[in-house]
Amino acid sequence: MPKLSLEEVEHIAVLARLGLSSAEKEMFRDQLSAILDYAERLNRLDTAGVPPTTSALPLSNVMRPDEVTPSLPIDDALANAPDADANQFRVQAILD
Repeated sequence: MPKLSLEEVEHIAVLARLGLSSAEKEMFRDQLSAILDYAERLNRLDTAGVPPTTSALPLSNVMRPDEVTPSLPIDDALANAPDADANQFRVQAILD
């Protein structure tokens, strides 16, 4: 694949809202060209016998079963509260 032109690198920089110096443009020109060259090599691989994959990991449910259990007693829940009133946490109002 041919090397990217400086105009293409400048266009990509504009899209990414990057201000690049001349040295950076040349550096990114080489790097982006190498990345595109590698992607082109991957496109040439024969993947006819490879099934489509949505995930490389097996799918499993990591959620625990939903079971009814007793709630935490109110006294335990409010034990470390800096301020409580009528079995509720009391906080300072935040209003503008």
